[in-house]
Amino acid sequence: MEIEISSSMHLMYVSEIQQEMYDSAQRRGTGIAKRSIEYLSKKISEGNAVVATENGEWVGFCYIETWSHGQFVANSGLIVSPKFRERGAATLIKNKVFQLSRDKYPNAKVFGLTTGLAVMKINSDLGYKPVIYSELTQDDEFWNGCKSCVNYDILMKKERKNCLCTAMLFVPENITKNGAAHTQPEIKYSNEMSQTDIEYPVQNSLGEFQMTIKNNKKSPDEKESHLSV
Repeated sequence: MEIEISSSMHLMYVSEIQQEMYDSAQRRGTGIAKRSIEYLSKKISEGNAVVATENGEWVGFCYIETWSHGQFVANSGLIVSPKFRERGAATLIKNKVFQLSRDKYPNAKVFGLTTGLAVMKINSDLGYKPVIYSELTQDDEFWNGCKSCVNYDILMKKERKNCLCTAMLFVPENITKNGAAHTQPEIKYSNEMSQTDIEYPVQNSLGEFQMTIKNNKKSPDEKESHLSV
């Protein structure tokens, strides 16, 4: 499997990627905000995405977006083809797109919204922390991207303060402590998406987050098809 920063050579996969994003959202009942072929093609052509392939077939995809004049970066639309799930592809793609974000925008905060427990675990390993929505970009254009999600009405009724997604944030200045560089944890590839003990954040009535351990064995469809990352 090859995981590459995108280029025009990967445009051949854009229709399949967009369709799988839509199909996956429909199966889960929650959704990746719908993106047009033109939008995804632009991300791919500009090198603002990561594409995984194997023997000429697309394996997975994720892209980056910037908000608030480059103060925030989002890794969005993480998706893995059903044929290649349960092989650790999501973790490898997420690590690659996270590094791309850090290389292009080293001073930006990296954030994500997701309903996927596996993505929360990956983000936690990369140094993200669960936060309330007010810690994210307040750029209207970002939140308008949620309009195609089935949960948009919930988001608006709650005045963009929370929704079904968990917000997670990586802050660059937190990567060092007492002058020591932050070291990323070793990536485990063997069936990592079938872990049954997953630590994930739960928001209490005060808007505070606590970490909870729960046995949660997910189906193959739920493991590596995510809202945003």
